[in-house]
Amino acid sequence: MAIKLDYVARETATNLTRNVTLTLASILTVVVSLTLFGSAYMLNQGVNNANDRFKGGIEFIVYLQPGSTQEQKDSVQRDLEANPDVRDDGITYVDQDETYEEFKRLFGDSPQLVETVTPEILPPSFRIAPTVQDPDVVQELGRQFEDKPGVYDVVFAFEVVKRIQETFNKIGVRFLLASGLLLLAALMLILNTIRVAMFARRREIEVMKLVGATNWFIRVPFIVEGIIQTLIGAGVAVASMTFVIRPFIDELSQDRVLPIFQGFEVTDSNLMFTNLLVVAVAVVIGAIGSAVAVSRFLDV
Repeated sequence: MAIKLDYVARETATNLTRNVTLTLASILTVVVSLTLFGSAYMLNQGVNNANDRFKGGIEFIVYLQPGSTQEQKDSVQRDLEANPDVRDDGITYVDQDETYEEFKRLFGDSPQLVETVTPEILPPSFRIAPTVQDPDVVQELGRQFEDKPGVYDVVFAFEVVKRIQETFNKIGVRFLLASGLLLLAALMLILNTIRVAMFARRREIEVMKLVGATNWFIRVPFIVEGIIQTLIGAGVAVASMTFVIRPFIDELSQDRVLPIFQGFEVTDSNLMFTNLLVVAVAVVIGAIGSAVAVSRFLDV
């Protein structure tokens, strides 16, 4: 028996409205679980973006004041070059123009933010790769430059990475665990919703099978119902991450709020990939939950 789109649409709509309370419970559970899952993934992307500053063996960065003089810059550079704990090829000076180019690359998906920034307000910096990897030695080395004239701040890679990773482990891992449990709950709710709908139509289904309807003819509307439930939940989750979670992370990335999240940026491409991943997970959960429910009921 051929499956017609109008039949699938009609039967799916009937199933979705048959038990509104249970359907809404399934959708809300999907919303919460997928929002937590997407938020945890975006936090992970933020961690990766924040750590990009310390690629290539760089262990700490000496940020200069945007208005520092050439004499102050030369003084810092001479002290770095004379220090035996700094590699001969381990000093990289990044001027304000280069910092601005890096800023545009990192925040290229936020053109409005880029338009408000000019090279003159960004700090130049020395990125240092020392000869040793001992955190205590590196920290002592970097602190020698904290009070030098023209220095704005000294940022240590191991401190930033450690603090960010610890924060992510406390927040992100818990988000993933909670989202996993809620996804399981959503799966069970979808399964029960489908089984209730099929039980309510058991007589009709028996008649359909008697007149030659295949199991797939009966299955498809219920599977589509499960997928639609999760897609609605995914749509709300995507909206939450786009208009609530992502702006909140952007606020955290401002060092005046919490210095630990400096550079903790989620780009538009990160957000888009996360949203697509959330939708894909939603389809899988909906398809699995409904398919299992239908198969058990049909006993095939």
